[in-house]
Amino acid sequence: MSDATRSYPTALGTSDADTIRLLGHDLAGELMGQVGFGELAYWLVARRRPTPGQTRVLEAVLVALADHGFTPTAIAARLTYLSAPDSLQGALAAGLLGGGSRFLGVTEDAGRFLAEALAAHDGPFPGDDDGWDAIALQVVREARKSKRYVPGLGHPVHKERDPRTPVLMRICEEEGLRGRHLRLYEAIGRVHPQVLGRTLPLNGAGVCGAALADLDLPVEMLRGFALLARTAGLLGQLAEERDRPVGMDIYTEVDRHATYVPGSD
Repeated sequence: MSDATRSYPTALGTSDADTIRLLGHDLAGELMGQVGFGELAYWLVARRRPTPGQTRVLEAVLVALADHGFTPTAIAARLTYLSAPDSLQGALAAGLLGGGSRFLGVTEDAGRFLAEALAAHDGPFPGDDDGWDAIALQVVREARKSKRYVPGLGHPVHKERDPRTPVLMRICEEEGLRGRHLRLYEAIGRVHPQVLGRTLPLNGAGVCGAALADLDLPVEMLRGFALLARTAGLLGQLAEERDRPVGMDIYTEVDRHATYVPGSD
């Protein structure tokens, strides 16, 4: 293939000697100082500019997921920074790599779970809570029958109520973005004790997944937004580790209490 016929199409960013264009706009002249980072992140993924309401919900999600204290992701980042203080990128990456099914990944898992349940529903969607409760009851029963866990239920710290959940739901309601994913998620919160025999709180990661799905973002990309949010939190963790380090204490605590247990042959 000659240079004249070679083509690598993109709808994102291009540049030449004088300009940088992003999403069809002049980066310096039309976007810098006029578009927020959360708005731009949505735009890059969805290939359409979000409404102000969508931007507000997304920003709320990013804030909700940025940091949650000494989680495994934060500890991994701090310990990597302790080992390699010359590699900030390595410490950030170490924290992000831990975004899985127990921490951070729940955002995508919940969005996927809800989207699959909605896609499987046969018939019109209800307009009242009773109708959504009936759908949710069937969804939870089927999940239990197939031995699937329902993502977005329960939290290791917030045993009664995750404080993020009602706030994000309120923001979505205010912006007219309380869509089908959130309606089903709320209904699951109401009916799951009938099936599971115990009451679990709707956690923040789950409500974030439902809210992002209601923004018409691809469910396959939702974990990326959770990681985007946590990158800011991890950067803060590493800045604090530099000024008020605890990584060495964590390491020595584990090392000094390590107990040898003979393995089986």
